[in-house]
Amino acid sequence: MSLWTDQTFIDGQWQPADSPAARINVIDPGNEESLGHVPDADATRMQQAIDAAATAFTDWRHAAVGERADILLAWYQGMQANREDLARLMTREQGKPIAEARGEVDYAASFLRWFAEEARRTYGATIPPEDPTMAIGTLREPMGVAAIITPWNFPLAMITRKVGAAIAAGCTAIVKPASQTPFCALALARLADDAGMPTGVFNVVTGAGRQFADTVCADDRVRALSFTGSTHVGRSLLAQAADTVKATSMELGGNAPFIVCEDVDIDVAVEAAVAAKFQTSGQDCVAANRIFVHRSIYDAFVDRFVARMDAMPVGYGLDENNEIGPLIHTDAVADMQSLVDDARDHGAVIHGRDQSQAPGPQFFMPQAIAGFTHEMRIATEESFGPVAAIAAFDDDADAIAAANDTIYGLASYIYTHDDARIRTFLRGLDFGMVGINTMDITGPHVPFGGVKQSGLGREGAHVGIEEYLETKYYCIGNAHR
Repeated sequence: MSLWTDQTFIDGQWQPADSPAARINVIDPGNEESLGHVPDADATRMQQAIDAAATAFTDWRHAAVGERADILLAWYQGMQANREDLARLMTREQGKPIAEARGEVDYAASFLRWFAEEARRTYGATIPPEDPTMAIGTLREPMGVAAIITPWNFPLAMITRKVGAAIAAGCTAIVKPASQTPFCALALARLADDAGMPTGVFNVVTGAGRQFADTVCADDRVRALSFTGSTHVGRSLLAQAADTVKATSMELGGNAPFIVCEDVDIDVAVEAAVAAKFQTSGQDCVAANRIFVHRSIYDAFVDRFVARMDAMPVGYGLDENNEIGPLIHTDAVADMQSLVDDARDHGAVIHGRDQSQAPGPQFFMPQAIAGFTHEMRIATEESFGPVAAIAAFDDDADAIAAANDTIYGLASYIYTHDDARIRTFLRGLDFGMVGINTMDITGPHVPFGGVKQSGLGREGAHVGIEEYLETKYYCIGNAHR
């Protein structure tokens, strides 16, 4: 079965571009070759998707939870059966190394299975009444049409984590994938169709993000808006969604601290820090951007971190040996170089291979900025690439204060074996997620989300489905009294 398609999926139908000019060229970031074109849908086409989802919601909201669960499970099984094809497609349009792409396919599919099970657990409550002749309680009901905007760094998982919850709740969905990675989203639509998804329940529209946001935010029938992306864009979407008072869930930027205390095994901490920083070539909102190491082990940590970093093979993602792939575009390469140059100008020591060794214009050789300070941009800006900033700390309170000195509050990491220290850091770190002696903090069972300007709401776990449910209160009186 071929998963490749270059058409949008609306109301159960595959629709081509309106004209050759109304198409978006998708580039393989690893070799700069064109992978194909997808429609650049206009407002009319996007409105058609809203119409389809609104019509489908009339019946889907009343579908038995077993039916919803069975379709999600069939979709999950389709992803598993096509794991290698999905992974290779992802590597070609996103660039991540093939081993990571396979991991994302598994991760993405797991949300469909998880929410198939959660569909059966959208419980209401019985409330003890003041008057014993009355019955009081709550029901959980689907909100309606959900508009979902997803990023390019996790082109499968960010869709299934949102859509799995929405569809399990009884909502219908319209997905606008990133223009850099639309083919993964369209492959998901093909698998959803094969799984028996009813017409109009799941729609994928490719095109300009601004046009999509304008269209869905202005339509009262779209009751929920979920977005993963930059804090800057998230702020704009929140303002637009306010006009029609939509329920919003936002997973925005991050600038995760990674704190290493002196009582841990340095080699273990180095391996974890490297993994936490360089997965997805550093293009990850939970990446360990700022690494704080106790001064007593700082020099040894930096030496080993740099040695491990410099040993990471960099190259095209379909080569099984490579650990670092390309960045999504050349502007991202320029951004990384700008952060490194700024840190060097402010006195930091830069470690890493020379950029002349990069295998192509969209690759950036991993760099470590040793001795970063708050005056450097790397301290406050999210470094969305293979650039790690490392600084020494002397006092736990100072480490916590430095870690919290950011507008972001998504993920954080702490390595120590001292129980009292663990409790201090756990309570002191102002982040939605804290990994303690592990960097592997995600999964379908995890309430993923942040505080401060890292977003609103949670995805995954038992709370992920809550983003797409309304609470309806009822009070039944005694008419014969």
